[in-house]
Amino acid sequence: MVSNAQKHVLVVEDEPNIRDLVCLHLGLEGYECVSIADGHEALKVATERPFDLVVLDLMLPGVDGVTICRAIRRQGVNRDVPILMLTARREESDKVLGLDSGADDYLTKPFGMRELVARIGALTRRARAPITDAETTAQRPIAIHGLELDPARRAVRARGTPIEVTRQEFNLLYLLASHPGIVFTRDRLLSKIWQGQAFVTGRSVDTLVKRLRRKIEVDPASPQLIVTVWGDGYKFADV
Repeated sequence: MVSNAQKHVLVVEDEPNIRDLVCLHLGLEGYECVSIADGHEALKVATERPFDLVVLDLMLPGVDGVTICRAIRRQGVNRDVPILMLTARREESDKVLGLDSGADDYLTKPFGMRELVARIGALTRRARAPITDAETTAQRPIAIHGLELDPARRAVRARGTPIEVTRQEFNLLYLLASHPGIVFTRDRLLSKIWQGQAFVTGRSVDTLVKRLRRKIEVDPASPQLIVTVWGDGYKFADV
């Protein structure tokens, strides 16, 4: 098992009391923290220096957390790294905005440090846990409905155009595309892609599907590849 001492966490939070408290508790758990208060500096560091996890406040001076999150997901060494977003807003729309921008989880302020540490532990375990189910380990390239997936390179092409995807996005897309027409419930997708880790809900599946549709569908508002099966879950279009 990889020890927490080998894990580096970027903490981006402009409130010094919260930032120091988060780093203190993570340090006690063996994590190594780099703390930043400014959005511009965080954007530069997050796209250049590798981390095992990013704790990112939604509201920041200079550049907001949503912009930073989207930039991390687009390019740089942390494109696949788990992101935990912190927000002082309780409205569901703000939480959804964070997840839609590429965050893996969120916490609403005020939050307990035990919950923060538990969520970070779950995210880092999930990040290094490979998909091992027999249905998802046949590492064969797939070409279907103008979509090409190469698991060896974790590469995706849609209608001949290369598409950048995160590891989690690729895993979900590969699972669905390798079983065209088969309906996967949200619970089943959670167990396969997130491997039953805590603090993950059906909304995580919906958010990941929404991000994928924006990347691979001709019209994300009227998806033809990843199809919603109302009351059940999702399936990839039949052959």
